[in-house]
Amino acid sequence: MSVPALSRAGVDRAAHLRLDEDYLIRAWADPASRAFVVSDGETLIDVAGDRPQLVLTSPAGMPAGDRLFLGTADGTAYFAVAAPLPPTTTEPQHRSLGLREVGALLDDRESGLMTHAVALVHWHATHPYCPRCGTGTFSVAGGAERRCPADGSQHFPRVDPAVIMVVHDGGNRVVLGRGPAWPQGRLSVLAGFVEPGESSEAAVTREVSEEVGLVVSDVRYVFSQPWPFPSSLMLGFTARAEYLPLRPDPQELAEARWVSRSQLRAGEIALPPVVSIARWLLDAWLVADG
Repeated sequence: MSVPALSRAGVDRAAHLRLDEDYLIRAWADPASRAFVVSDGETLIDVAGDRPQLVLTSPAGMPAGDRLFLGTADGTAYFAVAAPLPPTTTEPQHRSLGLREVGALLDDRESGLMTHAVALVHWHATHPYCPRCGTGTFSVAGGAERRCPADGSQHFPRVDPAVIMVVHDGGNRVVLGRGPAWPQGRLSVLAGFVEPGESSEAAVTREVSEEVGLVVSDVRYVFSQPWPFPSSLMLGFTARAEYLPLRPDPQELAEARWVSRSQLRAGEIALPPVVSIARWLLDAWLVADG
C-alpha cells in the first residue's frame, strides 16, 4: 500500500546547495523558481481544479519574510516564505488551508513541500534566541540552521520523536483509545513521546503499559511520518498483547477498548483522518491476514 500521506516527497532537499549563497541568490532571482507563503501552519491552496494545488509563484512576487530553501525538482528551485498570507477575496478559488485539511489531497511533491515548510516556519518562529546565551540568532543555510552572533553556536530544527502503535491480540482485535479532550466516538491507536535515553521500541512497551496496563511483545517497526504540529516525527509500530481487560490511565485516556476488524469495517468507530499515520497503520492492519 502507499506510504503515509505526509511521508510523501518529490523534491531533492539538496543540502549541498544550502551553504552556496551564490546559488541561493541566483535561484531566488530566477523567475522559473517557485515559492509560496506560509503563516501559522497554513498556505494558499487553489481548489478550483480536480485536485487542490499549492499557489506557487515566482519569488519576485513574494512578500518580505524569512526565505526558506526547500530543495529542487526537475531543475526548479523551491522556496517558502514566512509571512502573512495575502487576502483571498480577489482570488475566490484560493483558500487558506493547513496540512490537516489538505495534506492528504496534494500530490507527492506539494505535500512534501508543504510539510517541510510548515515545520521550518514554526521552528524559526519559536526559536529566535540562542539557548546558550540568550542572544537573538539569525537564519543561515537557506533556513536550515540558526546561528548565534555572540558565541558562534549553531542550532538546527527541532524534531521530537514519538511512537505510535497498533496493539493487537494476534487475531482480529486491536486496542483503541480516546483522549480526554476528544469527542465521543472518536478513537485512535496509542501513542506517546520517546523519553531521553530511551529506544523507540522501549517507548512502545512503556507507553502501552502506562496507558492501558498491557504487556506487549513482538514489537515491530512499520513506517514513519513527520507530524509538524509542531515538530514531531511519528514512528509507527505494531505490537502484540494478550486479550486482557484494559486499565486506561485517566490522565491519558478517557476510554480504551478492544475493537474488532468487523467493527472497524462496519464504520462503527470514528477513525483518525487519512492525513495521519494512525489511520494509515489501522488501514494496513485491516488488510493484513491477522
